[in-house]
Amino acid sequence: MTELNPHFSHLACTFCGAQYPKDHLINLCPHDQRPVQAVYDTTGIQATQWYHPERKDLWRFAGLLPMASGFTSHGEGYTPLLDHSSHALAKKHGFQLFIKDEGKGHKDFGQNPTLSFKDRGMAVVINMAKHFGVAKLAVPTQGNAGDSLAFYANEMGIGAVVIMPDDTPAPIQGNVAALAFHNPDIKLEMIKGTIKEAGLLMKEKYLPQGYFNVATFQEPGWRIEGKKTMGLELAEPNRLSEQWALPNVILYPTGGGTGILGMWKAFDELEAMGMIDSQRPKIIAVQSAATPPVKNAIDKDLFEPEPTPAGETLAVGLNVAGGVGHFKVVDIVRQSGGTSIAISEADIAKHLSEIWQDKHWWVCPEGAACLAALKPLIDMNMIKPKDQVVVFNTGSFEKYLPEVRHLL
Repeated sequence: MTELNPHFSHLACTFCGAQYPKDHLINLCPHDQRPVQAVYDTTGIQATQWYHPERKDLWRFAGLLPMASGFTSHGEGYTPLLDHSSHALAKKHGFQLFIKDEGKGHKDFGQNPTLSFKDRGMAVVINMAKHFGVAKLAVPTQGNAGDSLAFYANEMGIGAVVIMPDDTPAPIQGNVAALAFHNPDIKLEMIKGTIKEAGLLMKEKYLPQGYFNVATFQEPGWRIEGKKTMGLELAEPNRLSEQWALPNVILYPTGGGTGILGMWKAFDELEAMGMIDSQRPKIIAVQSAATPPVKNAIDKDLFEPEPTPAGETLAVGLNVAGGVGHFKVVDIVRQSGGTSIAISEADIAKHLSEIWQDKHWWVCPEGAACLAALKPLIDMNMIKPKDQVVVFNTGSFEKYLPEVRHLL
């Protein structure tokens, strides 16, 4: 039987701070329509066996997640840091470069079952939905989140509808369509447009039918908690450090930006527990030049992005024109002393091709965009000699075939 973590205190709005009981099944904060997140009694957690390094999945941090016991794992999380300090820029400028690989599996590590970092968030979503007896979930998606939700819903016996653009890469469409074909409780809706249009259809058609909204930031903090484990894995003893510590710079491909909120939350909780100090990495929100709302907001010194028309990009996960949590992404990037960079389609393609030819690593277009950001960041003095720099590769390029085949 599933049980909530006794040190999971309550939910709090990320904007106004309003508090709600932890067993209150809400979407956005009713006061201001902003995302909510989980709050923990970190002092209480310190006295428990919250860390389980013997596990090879994200549940190694179960004591700092909303479910204390009874959760179901499918091996998600605990992904490796690949040493890429042989990269020409790293050698020339004297910094260490690592790739946090959320895509293809590696021996002795965990494995995201749908080859994407979205599995971290959806693993917590599906376990919390099961705990609360939620029968039907809905997600608008640029692709990977829908693939992930369909997988977990199928495994856990929960209904789901996935609404995605009709230009979503074929392997992702195929994965969801196959599950929908075999499982009548899983539905696939294809739409013209982007995740924005998918969200409108969800609200018009599926929420009135009783589906629970698990779109980015719109569930009660569940996806933030799953993505938080990326930050916990960076901080725990690993090839960066033998002690609990953080790198100097994190390059994160930013569509909705849940991972940035999650990792920042992880760092704050670890500091509250005395595991790390107050120093934080520079957070670099890497976007596509086709759709750069976060970069535009930072460049214009805005509180949050203005409405941004969606473009077309090989890095479909970055094609997010606006998000209800983007105000917090902008805030965290500023707090960290970081910035946001927009990468051209030509540079995304060039770096995806180069990393495959150099290393045969299955880096996705979003990860390639981060590699393309290294040179401008060096020029801006955001990356310095002796820095430890972590690039997030959020999925495997095989999910983007045939669009990327010519680059290989």
